[in-house]
Formats: sequence, C-alpha cells, structure tokens
Amino acid sequence: MPRIDLNCDLGEGAGHDAELMPLITSANIACGAHAGDEATMRASVVLAQRHGVRVGAHPGFVDRENFGRRELAVSPVEAGVLVHGQIRILQRIAAETGAGVHHVKLHGALYNMAARDYDLAVMIAAAIQTTGRDSLLYAPAGSQLIRAARLIGLPVAAEVFADRTYQPDGSLTPRSRPDALISDEARAAAQVLRMVREGRVLTTDGAEVPISADTVCVHGDGPRAVAVAHRLRQELERAGVAIKAFGA
Repeated sequence: MPRIDLNCDLGEGAGHDAELMPLITSANIACGAHAGDEATMRASVVLAQRHGVRVGAHPGFVDRENFGRRELAVSPVEAGVLVHGQIRILQRIAAETGAGVHHVKLHGALYNMAARDYDLAVMIAAAIQTTGRDSLLYAPAGSQLIRAARLIGLPVAAEVFADRTYQPDGSLTPRSRPDALISDEARAAAQVLRMVREGRVLTTDGAEVPISADTVCVHGDGPRAVAVAHRLRQELERAGVAIKAFGA
C-alpha cells in the first residue's frame, strides 16, 4: 500500500493552525526568524502533541518584513549557524513539554537557495546533523539538499507540494510568476495523487517529469489551506493511500 506524510508550515500567525493540525501528520513550526516567537512555538508544540502530530523545526532567514521569502546574501557557514540556532530553540521548548523535534524543514528563500546551491546545502545538512543523532531533514525532491544529506548520512525525506506548480526541471515555479500557486483543492489533490501513485508531476508547460514523494506540504498561510488539506486527505484515503508521518 502506498503511503505519504502530510506536513504543514505552522506557527506563522496565519490563523488556521487549530483547523489544520488534525488533518496532518507533521508540523513544521516557525522558529522565531521569519515568523513566530517562543510563545507561538510552545503553543504549536502543545497543539501538535494533542493531535499526535510530529513536531518539526522550520528555520529561515531573519526577515519578517518579507516573511523570509527574499533571498539574502549568506555564506554556507553563516547559513549553518542560522539553522542550528533556530533548531536548538525549538528543541528546548519542545523538551519543556515532553516532546522531541522529529524533523527539520527550511523555510522560504533559504529552502530554495539550499535546493540549488550544493555548498550551502552541505553546510546546512551538517548543521542539522549536529543537533541530534535522530535528526531528519525534509528537502525538495531532486534537490542539491537531498544530495548533500545523503552524502553525509543524514536521513532525508523527499518533499513535494500540493499547492505549488512545477517547472520542466522538476523545480518549483517561482512565486513571482502568476501560475506559481494552486488554489483549487481538486487540482491540488489530483497533483498529489499523481506524484504519490505514479511518481510523476505535470509541469507548467504540459509535460510530465519524474518526482519522488515521501512527504507532501500544504502551506499553512494559503487562503484555502484548510480546504486543500481536507480534500487532500479525502482523496488520498479514497485512493487507498496510507497517511502516516515519515518514519512512523
């Protein structure tokens, strides 16, 4: 039976967290840089525990004005320090509630930069590895970040997106383009089903390209995030796909 993990970026102040948490299996919690603070991190961890959802760190650039989605100049070493520090904060807060941090998923511009820049990816993967022997990375399918993690022996899950479109090279369509986002829940569910069952995704030019999918993301700040997550679960269950946290 095929299986998939459903993850969502939460603790970002979008207002949908309580509705989304029961629908997912992994929560990527903002670590106070692009969004959130210690209070929201703690509340998100407690909410995740209540629903049996795996807790993950969601580190990004310290750039609240642009929600961490603007690319900034950063060296590989600086990126490693940035990511390591944010993970440690969430680990401390999670430990206070008796929870652990199951995985790490980068946010926004940092995610995209590490996906294509191998040197950046290697230092970030190494920084994540130092945060604990059970460290696990969620990274874009087919990316340099996947390659770097595997090189150093860091467990990694290939991530795909329900609400984003794809380019012919398998990368995400830049958010600056009008066709970057998928807001229709039926279309999002159909895209995920194809990726999970067939290992392929339809690109913006109408071609199909291969893609690996261990975990699928629904962005928590999308205006129709709850509707997309509901439809996604419904269609996956109807198709006989098991919905479980990665590694469970």
